Amino acid sequence: MQKDNSTGTPSTPAARVRHRRRSHEVIAEDGKANGNDLLVHDSNKYKSMWIRAYSSIWMIGGFVFIIYMGHLYIMTMVVVIQIFMARELFNLLRRTHEDKQLPGFRLLNWHFFFTAMLFVYGRLLSQRLVNTITSDRFLYQLVSSLFKYHMAICYFLYIAGFMWFILTLKKKMYKYQFGQYAWTHMILIVVFAQSSFTVANIFEGIFWFLLPATLIAINDIAAYIFGFFFGRTPLIKLSPKKTWEGFIGASVTTMISAFVLANIMGRFPWLTCPRKDLSSGWLNCDPGPFFKPEHFTLPGWVSQWFPWKEVSIMPVQWHALCLGLFASIIAPFGGFFASGFKRAFKIKDFGDSIPGHGGITDRMDCQMVMAVFAYIYLQSFVVPQSLSVERILDQILMNLTLEEQQALYTKLGDILQERLFGEP
Repeated sequence: MQKDNSTGTPSTPAARVRHRRRSHEVIAEDGKANGNDLLVHDSNKYKSMWIRAYSSIWMIGGFVFIIYMGHLYIMTMVVVIQIFMARELFNLLRRTHEDKQLPGFRLLNWHFFFTAMLFVYGRLLSQRLVNTITSDRFLYQLVSSLFKYHMAICYFLYIAGFMWFILTLKKKMYKYQFGQYAWTHMILIVVFAQSSFTVANIFEGIFWFLLPATLIAINDIAAYIFGFFFGRTPLIKLSPKKTWEGFIGASVTTMISAFVLANIMGRFPWLTCPRKDLSSGWLNCDPGPFFKPEHFTLPGWVSQWFPWKEVSIMPVQWHALCLGLFASIIAPFGGFFASGFKRAFKIKDFGDSIPGHGGITDRMDCQMVMAVFAYIYLQSFVVPQSLSVERILDQILMNLTLEEQQALYTKLGDILQERLFGEP
């Protein structure tokens, strides 16, 4: 009977009363009217707003500076964010007492994380690294050989971690160890795999990273402002402070911002040009048809009320509307998912690294969903699907040895000479 009492069941009448009161308070908190948690009813809302605004200014300023520095710095920022997110989520289910009995077990989680990072970024950046060192024959052959066996290297690193996990299984700790093993893989799939699409978008052109990320920030800020001043109707119980007024106001603001920002960002080659290597120089290229303005003449009745007789619209602005629609309607469900997740673990935020915002994960929940959609949309509706000279050259440089490339060059020269001059 003593063991039963140690499991948490109160033994004295006073303890039972306190236990029932705590349980009742938790249930009442979950079941109470959602409207009591709205920002308009929060007496400390102005203080929290200023803290949140101060942190936002610092984040936006740092973000703009990194965008100015270029592709490699943006990629580094994404990697750092992923590491901080992983640390917050690893710590969420960490138990210090169990970890002390399993020396090196926390290192195993990071082994899986960096193995996944090597695999994903190796596949994303392999061709660009090859393009960067093409002029150095020794480095070119070395890197080409490494990338040829890249998948095998990552697989054996993962198998090493798998064997490490099996060999460290400890009696009476099986449940905790397997729970941590599953939790680590969920982080890799749900967090790391999704946010790695961000890096792919960066090298397709900073535009395809910056616009979606900016739309998520605008939607979040607009929802906060509209809910702060006008929010009266609760939206969803998972997020008690979300309101329909904030949701609708943010949606309209995001759609307008998407159309306008696409026109502004599309004017800068530095943002629209894809990066084919890992250098850090400024880019200048043909922007392509999506970033070339098309002029439309307005009807006569419009010119009577407004000074414009024609407008110039880039085709990419219509695509931006699709991104804005997703950012305002679908992406917020990433935040709702995170809210439900935090409620399940009875935590307010994933961390406290950003004053007024919580942890890094709290700011990236919607960004991850948006990054995947932006990549899929870009590859499906924007990037031409037909083979191009650049794509063929990329495959040749990546998959053929130097001798095979020379043989291909000679054979192609013979074929062209035969077709042009009729000589074998």
